[in-house]
Amino acid sequence: MKTVRIAAAQTPEFRNDIGTALACLRELAARAEAEGARLLCFPEGFLQGYLLDEASARRVALDLSLPEFEVVLQQFPRTGPTIVVGMIEAAGGRLFNTALVVSQGKVDGGYRKIHLLGGERIFDVGHQQTVFEVDGLRFGINICYDTNFPEAARQVADLGASLIVCPTNNMMPRQKAEIFRDVHNAVRGERCRETGLWLISSDVTGERDGRVAWGPTAVLNPEGQVVAQLPLESPGLLFFDVPTAG
Repeated sequence: MKTVRIAAAQTPEFRNDIGTALACLRELAARAEAEGARLLCFPEGFLQGYLLDEASARRVALDLSLPEFEVVLQQFPRTGPTIVVGMIEAAGGRLFNTALVVSQGKVDGGYRKIHLLGGERIFDVGHQQTVFEVDGLRFGINICYDTNFPEAARQVADLGASLIVCPTNNMMPRQKAEIFRDVHNAVRGERCRETGLWLISSDVTGERDGRVAWGPTAVLNPEGQVVAQLPLESPGLLFFDVPTAG
């Protein structure tokens, strides 16, 4: 059976510090390349931070059509795995919670979060699902809260993918984090069972302003079972060899 090695990063949260986020991305991408990974996922909002204040978000948002973004893109690795990375995107005066797909230093495309939380009102709703391919492995993207909606996973399956890549950011007030500690994988497992898809998630970890993030960064199989997971509260890289149809 042919397999493709995929990877997910569980990282500290970087806010308003694209330079440090990019340095982390390059370091982890190099490690993933050394381990033979062909796909690497980073958390939701990784590049600028998961910012929900509009003024702060607009200051650091990146318009993919402008030279400022090209400067950022030049700092991505030119070799190694295809990277899925969360960012705040500006386009036509609007803001989007976007997962960008970058391969060999070039943008392959992206996905704009469709299902937004009440606290994400600064963002516009995305409207299009896209499927990407790495070494015969077809994948689509659901960002965090998207996985609460069966239709989000179903759209990925209907486009012929076998894997959902899920950038997340679960930095929550501690009491809420305790409640949801085991819920994230349970919900994602439902989507896997409904669609027959694999899923890999990437989350932040650490504490900030009375909030805490533990993860999880995990791989779930089509039966909804967790087959690999990083320890909660620990930054690191998760690797898994997922089968492909090829």
